Amino acid sequence: MSWMPVAAVLLATAGLLVLGVLAIRLWLDVRALAQGVDTASRALAEAAGDLAAAVPRR
Repeated sequence: MSWMPVAAVLLATAGLLVLGVLAIRLWLDVRALAQGVDTASRALAEAAGDLAAAVPRR
């Protein structure tokens, strides 16, 4: 049965390719999430600065 090792190698290769594609999709999603968090944190910092400027000092 010489086809068994070939089938095992092909199955392992296909599994690694699937994992690679999933890792790339995850990386792209993490980049998009990081960009969203960065945008939100900058907006919050700007709003906090505006709020601090609007509060009268004692």
